[in-house]
Amino acid sequence: MKEKLYTIPVHDAFQEECECPVCSMYRSIEQDALRFTMSGYMVEERRMESNRVGFCERHMKMLYEGEDRLGLAWMIKTHMEHIIGEIEKRQEAPVKQASFFKKKAEPSELTSYLEFLDHSCFVCDKINAMFERYLVTIFYLYKKEEAFRGLFRKSKGFCTEHYRMLAEMAPAQLGGELLQQFMKDLNILYLENMKRVKDDVSWFIDKFDYRFKDEPWKNAKDSIPRAMTKLNGIL
Repeated sequence: MKEKLYTIPVHDAFQEECECPVCSMYRSIEQDALRFTMSGYMVEERRMESNRVGFCERHMKMLYEGEDRLGLAWMIKTHMEHIIGEIEKRQEAPVKQASFFKKKAEPSELTSYLEFLDHSCFVCDKINAMFERYLVTIFYLYKKEEAFRGLFRKSKGFCTEHYRMLAEMAPAQLGGELLQQFMKDLNILYLENMKRVKDDVSWFIDKFDYRFKDEPWKNAKDSIPRAMTKLNGIL
């Protein structure tokens, strides 16, 4: 493949003891993107882009929880200056009334810009560009390396979101019998491990029943955060 493949971090993620190796890859990329953002706040090219797109709620919070408050303050200041200038220009445009045939008016330049700000993020853009390459690498390794196929099958499955993403990408990345085998492996991994974690949550609940209070916890103690990963990929 012409694009650089990220085989080492993909291998590392699938060797981790986790409920979704793709979540693990995402978190690693996210931390790199946050460091990249803060390390380059004085680089004009990066600042111009962060001024333009800003940050989503999640990543603004994560940047604030970091150590460089001064760097964040500079980025916030210049981003706010950019927003003020863009909104001042758009506030001057006349607002069109909705027509008789349309209950909803066409978006104005102002509301279109505000919509853009609501859905743009400098950190997300950096993550997404890298994350797709990691996902492509999963298919590359599955296709080329028998050892990785074994590693894939030994994993603890995936969260629902990344199960969907892999299922959607598979037909474009694989073909023939290999595609069918990948989907079989993927489907088995998702369902078997979802059932496993569900059973752990069930035992967690049972442990609060006096009849089971003296029984061992088995794998139930951390079942709630593991289930949250399976369902939402948030931990």
